[in-house]
Amino acid sequence: MKIPLKEALSILFGKLSTQQSWNQIVLTSRLPQAVTALLGGASLAVSGLLLQTFFKNPLAGPSILGISDGANLGVALAMLYISTTSYLTTIAAAFIGAAVVLVIIIWFSHKVRNNVMLLIIGIMVGYLASSVISILNFNASADKVHQYVMWGMGDFGSVSNDKLPWFVSCTVMGLVAALLLVKPLNALLLGESYASNLGINVRAARLAILLVTGILTATVTAFCGPISFIGLAVPHIARLALGSSNHRNLLPVTLLVGSFIALLCNLLSNLSTVGGPLPLNAMTSIVGAPVIIYVIMNRKNMGYFN
Repeated sequence: MKIPLKEALSILFGKLSTQQSWNQIVLTSRLPQAVTALLGGASLAVSGLLLQTFFKNPLAGPSILGISDGANLGVALAMLYISTTSYLTTIAAAFIGAAVVLVIIIWFSHKVRNNVMLLIIGIMVGYLASSVISILNFNASADKVHQYVMWGMGDFGSVSNDKLPWFVSCTVMGLVAALLLVKPLNALLLGESYASNLGINVRAARLAILLVTGILTATVTAFCGPISFIGLAVPHIARLALGSSNHRNLLPVTLLVGSFIALLCNLLSNLSTVGGPLPLNAMTSIVGAPVIIYVIMNRKNMGYFN
Protein backbone atom coordinates (compact mmCIF):
# COMPACT_ATOMS: atom_id res chain seq x y z
CA MET A 1 0.00 0.00 0.00
CA LYS A 2 1.35 3.41 -0.96
CA ILE A 3 1.29 5.93 1.91
CA PRO A 4 2.49 9.48 1.11
CA LEU A 5 5.61 10.48 3.05
CA LYS A 6 3.87 13.56 4.45
CA GLU A 7 1.02 11.44 5.79
CA ALA A 8 3.41 8.89 7.31
CA LEU A 9 5.34 11.63 9.11
CA SER A 10 2.10 13.22 10.35
CA ILE A 11 0.98 9.87 11.79
CA LEU A 12 4.35 9.37 13.50
CA PHE A 13 4.07 12.81 15.14
CA GLY A 14 0.57 12.11 16.48
CA LYS A 15 -1.68 13.54 13.79
CA LEU A 16 -3.70 10.50 12.74
CA SER A 17 -4.93 10.12 9.19
CA THR A 18 -8.54 9.70 8.17
CA GLN A 19 -7.39 6.47 6.51
CA GLN A 20 -7.47 4.03 9.43
CA SER A 21 -5.50 1.42 7.51
CA TRP A 22 -2.59 3.90 7.15
CA ASN A 23 -2.55 4.50 10.91
CA GLN A 24 -2.59 0.76 11.50
CA ILE A 25 0.31 0.09 9.12
CA VAL A 26 2.54 2.91 10.38
CA LEU A 27 1.92 2.62 14.13
CA THR A 28 1.37 -1.09 14.69
CA SER A 29 3.51 -2.60 11.93
CA ARG A 30 6.29 -0.38 10.59
CA LEU A 31 7.17 1.60 13.73
CA PRO A 32 7.74 -1.40 16.07
CA GLN A 33 9.53 -3.18 13.21
CA ALA A 34 11.91 -0.22 12.78
CA VAL A 35 12.59 0.05 16.53
CA THR A 36 13.24 -3.71 16.69
CA ALA A 37 15.66 -3.49 13.74
CA LEU A 38 17.54 -0.56 15.31
CA LEU A 39 18.00 -2.23 18.69
CA GLY A 40 18.45 -5.75 17.29
CA GLY A 41 21.15 -4.60 14.87
CA ALA A 42 22.93 -2.65 17.59
CA SER A 43 22.81 -5.64 19.96
CA LEU A 44 24.23 -8.13 17.45
CA ALA A 45 26.93 -5.72 16.28
CA VAL A 46 28.06 -4.94 19.83
CA SER A 47 28.04 -8.67 20.68
CA GLY A 48 30.26 -9.34 17.69
CA LEU A 49 32.70 -6.59 18.69
CA LEU A 50 32.93 -7.88 22.26
CA LEU A 51 33.66 -11.42 21.10
CA GLN A 52 36.20 -10.35 18.47
CA THR A 53 38.08 -8.43 21.14
CA PHE A 54 37.68 -11.20 23.72
CA PHE A 55 39.04 -13.90 21.40
CA LYS A 56 41.33 -11.58 19.39
CA ASN A 57 39.80 -13.17 16.33
CA PRO A 58 38.29 -11.07 13.51
CA LEU A 59 35.99 -13.94 12.52
CA ALA A 60 34.31 -14.34 15.93
CA GLY A 61 30.60 -13.52 16.09
CA PRO A 62 27.51 -13.89 18.30
CA SER A 63 26.89 -17.45 17.10
CA ILE A 64 30.48 -18.54 17.76
CA LEU A 65 29.88 -19.63 21.37
CA GLY A 66 26.83 -21.71 20.50
CA ILE A 67 24.44 -19.30 22.29
CA SER A 68 22.38 -18.77 19.12
CA ASP A 69 22.37 -22.52 18.52
CA GLY A 70 21.14 -23.05 22.07
CA ALA A 71 18.25 -20.67 21.42
CA ASN A 72 17.55 -22.45 18.12
CA LEU A 73 17.47 -25.79 19.93
CA GLY A 74 15.01 -24.48 22.51
CA VAL A 75 12.71 -23.15 19.78
CA ALA A 76 13.03 -26.39 17.81
CA LEU A 77 11.91 -28.42 20.84
CA ALA A 78 8.96 -26.08 21.41
CA MET A 79 7.82 -25.77 17.79
CA LEU A 80 8.35 -29.36 16.70
CA TYR A 81 7.08 -31.26 19.75
CA ILE A 82 4.54 -29.02 21.51
CA SER A 83 1.10 -29.23 19.92
CA THR A 84 0.12 -25.58 20.46
CA THR A 85 3.04 -23.16 20.49
CA SER A 86 2.31 -19.55 21.43
CA TYR A 87 4.61 -16.61 20.85
CA LEU A 88 5.50 -16.48 24.55
CA THR A 89 6.31 -20.20 24.53
CA THR A 90 8.74 -19.66 21.63
CA ILE A 91 10.45 -16.75 23.40
CA ALA A 92 10.69 -18.68 26.69
CA ALA A 93 12.12 -21.73 24.89
CA ALA A 94 14.73 -19.60 23.12
CA PHE A 95 15.79 -17.92 26.36
CA ILE A 96 16.03 -21.24 28.19
CA GLY A 97 18.09 -22.81 25.40
CA ALA A 98 20.44 -19.82 25.22
CA ALA A 99 20.74 -19.66 29.02
CA VAL A 100 21.68 -23.35 29.26
CA VAL A 101 24.47 -22.93 26.69
CA LEU A 102 25.63 -19.70 28.36
CA VAL A 103 25.88 -21.46 31.73
CA ILE A 104 27.91 -24.23 30.09
CA ILE A 105 30.27 -21.72 28.47
CA ILE A 106 30.69 -19.76 31.70
CA TRP A 107 31.47 -23.02 33.54
CA PHE A 108 34.10 -23.87 30.94
CA SER A 109 35.51 -20.32 31.16
CA HIS A 110 36.40 -21.03 34.82
CA LYS A 111 38.09 -24.29 33.87
CA VAL A 112 39.82 -23.14 30.67
CA ARG A 113 41.92 -20.00 30.86
CA ASN A 114 42.95 -20.10 27.19
CA ASN A 115 40.53 -18.07 25.04
CA VAL A 116 41.30 -20.10 21.92
CA MET A 117 40.34 -23.32 23.71
CA LEU A 118 37.16 -21.67 24.97
CA LEU A 119 36.38 -20.61 21.41
CA ILE A 120 36.77 -24.19 20.19
CA ILE A 121 34.55 -25.47 23.01
CA GLY A 122 31.87 -22.92 22.04
CA ILE A 123 32.02 -24.07 18.42
CA MET A 124 31.69 -27.72 19.49
CA VAL A 125 28.69 -26.91 21.71
CA GLY A 126 27.12 -25.19 18.71
CA TYR A 127 27.74 -28.26 16.55
CA LEU A 128 26.13 -30.49 19.19
CA ALA A 129 23.04 -28.26 19.33
CA SER A 130 22.82 -28.19 15.52
CA SER A 131 23.07 -31.99 15.40
CA VAL A 132 20.20 -32.38 17.88
CA ILE A 133 18.14 -29.90 15.83
CA SER A 134 18.75 -31.99 12.69
CA ILE A 135 17.54 -35.14 14.50
CA LEU A 136 14.45 -33.31 15.78
CA ASN A 137 13.64 -32.05 12.27
CA PHE A 138 14.05 -35.53 10.82
CA ASN A 139 11.47 -36.98 13.21
CA ALA A 140 8.98 -34.08 13.14
CA SER A 141 5.96 -33.59 10.88
CA ALA A 142 6.33 -31.60 7.65
CA ASP A 143 4.17 -28.66 8.77
CA LYS A 144 6.15 -28.29 12.02
CA VAL A 145 9.44 -28.38 10.13
CA HIS A 146 8.15 -25.69 7.75
CA GLN A 147 7.13 -23.51 10.70
CA TYR A 148 10.59 -23.86 12.24
CA VAL A 149 12.35 -23.14 8.93
CA MET A 150 10.32 -19.94 8.49
CA TRP A 151 11.28 -18.82 12.01
CA GLY A 152 14.93 -19.54 11.19
CA MET A 153 14.91 -17.01 8.35
CA GLY A 154 14.79 -14.13 10.85
CA ASP A 155 12.21 -11.37 11.04
CA PHE A 156 12.30 -7.97 12.75
CA GLY A 157 8.55 -7.68 12.19
CA SER A 158 7.66 -10.38 14.71
CA VAL A 159 7.80 -7.97 17.69
CA SER A 160 4.45 -6.26 18.13
CA ASN A 161 3.70 -3.17 20.23
CA ASP A 162 2.71 -5.18 23.31
CA LYS A 163 5.97 -7.18 23.20
CA LEU A 164 8.19 -4.24 22.29
CA PRO A 165 8.73 -2.97 25.90
CA TRP A 166 10.21 -6.36 26.89
CA PHE A 167 12.51 -6.39 23.88
CA VAL A 168 13.59 -2.78 24.43
CA SER A 169 14.25 -3.35 28.15
CA CYS A 170 16.50 -6.38 27.60
CA THR A 171 18.48 -4.92 24.70
CA VAL A 172 18.98 -1.47 26.27
CA MET A 173 20.14 -3.09 29.52
CA GLY A 174 22.67 -5.19 27.59
CA LEU A 175 23.89 -2.25 25.49
CA VAL A 176 24.41 -0.05 28.55
CA ALA A 177 26.36 -2.87 30.22
CA ALA A 178 28.50 -3.20 27.08
CA LEU A 179 29.31 0.53 27.11
CA LEU A 180 30.54 0.17 30.69
CA LEU A 181 33.10 -2.42 29.51
CA VAL A 182 35.10 0.04 27.37
CA LYS A 183 38.09 0.21 29.74
CA PRO A 184 38.59 -3.56 30.21
CA LEU A 185 38.06 -4.14 26.48
CA ASN A 186 40.83 -1.69 25.60
CA ALA A 187 43.10 -3.32 28.17
CA LEU A 188 42.38 -6.84 26.86
CA LEU A 189 43.46 -5.75 23.37
CA LEU A 190 47.04 -5.65 24.69
CA GLY A 191 46.84 -9.00 26.46
CA GLU A 192 45.61 -10.38 29.78
CA SER A 193 48.94 -9.79 31.52
CA TYR A 194 48.91 -6.12 30.54
CA ALA A 195 45.29 -5.81 31.66
CA SER A 196 46.15 -7.34 35.05
CA ASN A 197 49.01 -4.86 35.48
CA LEU A 198 46.53 -2.04 34.88
CA GLY A 199 44.39 -3.32 37.76
CA ILE A 200 41.73 -5.00 35.61
CA ASN A 201 40.16 -8.09 37.14
CA VAL A 202 40.57 -10.27 34.05
CA ARG A 203 38.39 -13.09 35.34
CA ALA A 204 35.53 -10.72 36.16
CA ALA A 205 35.95 -8.98 32.78
CA ARG A 206 35.79 -12.32 30.94
CA LEU A 207 32.61 -13.26 32.82
CA ALA A 208 31.02 -9.83 32.17
CA ILE A 209 31.75 -10.02 28.43
CA LEU A 210 30.23 -13.50 28.21
CA LEU A 211 27.12 -12.46 30.18
CA VAL A 212 26.52 -9.29 28.14
CA THR A 213 27.01 -11.16 24.88
CA GLY A 214 24.69 -13.93 26.06
CA ILE A 215 21.92 -11.52 27.08
CA LEU A 216 22.05 -9.54 23.81
CA THR A 217 22.30 -12.60 21.55
CA ALA A 218 19.61 -14.54 23.40
CA THR A 219 17.20 -11.59 23.37
CA VAL A 220 17.50 -10.91 19.65
CA THR A 221 17.33 -14.61 18.74
CA ALA A 222 14.35 -15.22 20.99
CA PHE A 223 12.28 -12.34 19.61
CA CYS A 224 13.50 -12.17 15.99
CA GLY A 225 15.00 -15.56 15.16
CA PRO A 226 18.64 -16.14 14.23
CA ILE A 227 20.00 -13.11 12.34
CA SER A 228 23.19 -13.82 10.41
CA PHE A 229 26.26 -11.75 9.52
CA ILE A 230 25.38 -8.47 11.32
CA GLY A 231 27.40 -9.37 14.42
CA LEU A 232 30.24 -10.70 12.29
CA ALA A 233 30.53 -7.96 9.65
CA VAL A 234 29.49 -4.68 11.31
CA PRO A 235 32.48 -4.38 13.73
CA HIS A 236 34.80 -4.52 10.71
CA ILE A 237 32.81 -1.82 8.91
CA ALA A 238 33.13 0.37 12.02
CA ARG A 239 36.89 -0.29 12.25
CA LEU A 240 37.37 0.56 8.59
CA ALA A 241 35.42 3.80 9.05
CA LEU A 242 37.38 4.85 12.17
CA GLY A 243 40.79 3.34 11.40
CA SER A 244 41.09 2.61 15.12
CA SER A 245 40.46 -0.17 17.62
CA ASN A 246 39.95 2.16 20.59
CA HIS A 247 36.67 0.97 22.08
CA ARG A 248 35.88 4.41 23.49
CA ASN A 249 35.02 5.40 19.92
CA LEU A 250 34.65 2.01 18.28
CA LEU A 251 31.88 0.68 20.52
CA PRO A 252 29.43 3.60 19.97
CA VAL A 253 30.17 3.64 16.22
CA THR A 254 29.62 -0.13 16.01
CA LEU A 255 26.31 0.33 17.81
CA LEU A 256 25.16 3.00 15.34
CA VAL A 257 26.40 1.17 12.23
CA GLY A 258 24.70 -2.03 13.42
CA SER A 259 21.40 -0.15 13.78
CA PHE A 260 21.77 1.39 10.32
CA ILE A 261 22.68 -1.90 8.58
CA ALA A 262 19.82 -3.78 10.27
CA LEU A 263 17.33 -1.07 9.32
CA LEU A 264 18.65 -1.07 5.73
CA CYS A 265 18.37 -4.87 5.46
CA ASN A 266 14.86 -4.74 6.91
CA LEU A 267 13.89 -2.11 4.33
CA LEU A 268 15.34 -4.16 1.47
CA SER A 269 13.57 -7.32 2.64
CA ASN A 270 10.22 -5.48 2.71
CA LEU A 271 10.44 -4.14 -0.84
CA SER A 272 7.39 -5.14 -2.85
CA THR A 273 7.75 -8.64 -4.29
CA VAL A 274 5.28 -11.08 -5.78
CA GLY A 275 5.69 -13.65 -3.01
CA GLY A 276 5.74 -11.19 -0.08
CA PRO A 277 8.71 -9.96 2.00
CA LEU A 278 12.09 -11.48 1.23
CA PRO A 279 13.88 -13.49 3.98
CA LEU A 280 15.79 -11.11 6.24
CA ASN A 281 18.85 -13.36 6.42
CA ALA A 282 19.14 -13.24 2.63
CA MET A 283 19.62 -9.47 2.85
CA THR A 284 22.04 -9.58 5.78
CA SER A 285 24.14 -12.18 3.95
CA ILE A 286 24.29 -10.02 0.81
CA VAL A 287 25.54 -7.08 2.88
CA GLY A 288 27.79 -9.03 5.26
CA ALA A 289 29.48 -11.68 3.12
CA PRO A 290 31.51 -9.24 0.95
CA VAL A 291 32.80 -7.52 4.10
CA ILE A 292 34.01 -10.82 5.57
CA ILE A 293 35.70 -11.79 2.28
CA TYR A 294 37.49 -8.42 2.26
CA VAL A 295 38.63 -8.89 5.87
CA ILE A 296 39.99 -12.38 5.13
CA MET A 297 41.86 -11.20 2.03
CA ASN A 298 43.36 -8.15 3.77
CA ARG A 299 43.78 -9.45 7.32
CA LYS A 300 47.58 -9.09 7.36
CA ASN A 301 47.44 -5.51 6.14
CA MET A 302 44.63 -4.35 8.43
CA GLY A 303 46.37 -5.15 11.73
CA TYR A 304 43.26 -5.12 13.86
CA PHE A 305 44.66 -7.21 16.69
CA ASN A 306 48.38 -6.46 16.63
